[in-house]
Amino acid sequence: MNKESLQKIIDQAVNVLHQGGVLLYPADTIWGIGCDALQAEAVKKVYEIKGRNYSKPLIVLVANLEQLFEVVTSVHPRIDTLLHFHERPLTVIYPAVREAYRHLAGPDGTIGVRVVKSGFCHELLETFGKPLVSTSANISGEPSPTKFGTISSEIISQVDYALPAFTEKEMTGTPSVIARYDANGELDFIRFVQ
Repeated sequence: MNKESLQKIIDQAVNVLHQGGVLLYPADTIWGIGCDALQAEAVKKVYEIKGRNYSKPLIVLVANLEQLFEVVTSVHPRIDTLLHFHERPLTVIYPAVREAYRHLAGPDGTIGVRVVKSGFCHELLETFGKPLVSTSANISGEPSPTKFGTISSEIISQVDYALPAFTEKEMTGTPSVIARYDANGELDFIRFVQ
């Protein structure tokens, strides 16, 4: 696909996001559904599409540290270096959530955020200019889809825009590494993928 065609798809997706819509798109690890993290009705729709319990928080995807600081008030001093050198997708669970994003925090007040460093999802986040809520494009409890063809028609029929040009793209399916702050403020890796 050429750059112009890709940009048209990104522009259409961004338009849907601005209107409070939900996307079906290739995230950085699996096929995902997502929306503007600040549009509460869109976030509610993501939960409804998945049949997900509201007590289970969704993650937030950002394009860079600037967007990360829109979501959280502070980060570990080494996070910039860690994000720069870490090759696999890395989700960090932060304890300090900005007021505008508290509706996305888990029961313990934390929020999981992943900086997407490359690929289509990064371009989408850069163009949109704001964080996205994201989750796997499956009904809760079912396997996470790595191919468009394995996504339930129930999911596809409920989103506002399914990115058409990526229907043959297979994602790695490798989950992100997850780290969280421990009681001493140090990063503790709770899921490390080989």
